[in-house]
Amino acid sequence: MNFPQPPRGIKALPWRLPILIYRLGLGWMMGKGFLLLEHIGRKSGKLRRAVLEVVSSSPESGRYYVVSGFGPGSHWYQNVLHNPQVTIQVGRKRFRATAQQLPPEQAAKLMLTYSEEHPGNLKALSSLLGYEIELTPQGIQDFGREIPVIQFSVDSPMSEDLS
Repeated sequence: MNFPQPPRGIKALPWRLPILIYRLGLGWMMGKGFLLLEHIGRKSGKLRRAVLEVVSSSPESGRYYVVSGFGPGSHWYQNVLHNPQVTIQVGRKRFRATAQQLPPEQAAKLMLTYSEEHPGNLKALSSLLGYEIELTPQGIQDFGREIPVIQFSVDSPMSEDLS
């Protein structure tokens, strides 16, 4: 699969703007469909941030699932594989969590479920990022086997509410 290159420079601005929203204390406005990931750079050792779409979640069991839309070349993805101890913020709640890549078959099932629950989202995102996905159950599962899917498992809450 050909993965798109992550945007750089001025083209990255729309992708970075949601981080500012969280840093201003307005992350709750993003809803439960997004999370702020704080992770450590594998080369720099510095704190890094990314806002990611939550494609599935189970808050009661402390699991949140995200996809690396730019594939394995995304820095956040490479960083969490190198150091899986991260912090996530969903709405106003922050958690210590552990990142783990899903096996291809689990990722395929998750992407199929996501496409069934949000039929227009996968089509819009694939168009935006330049993926050619056959929007059939088999095509979606094939895509899910290729695209990196990460599960964040909550280790402990950092605070109950950031309001």
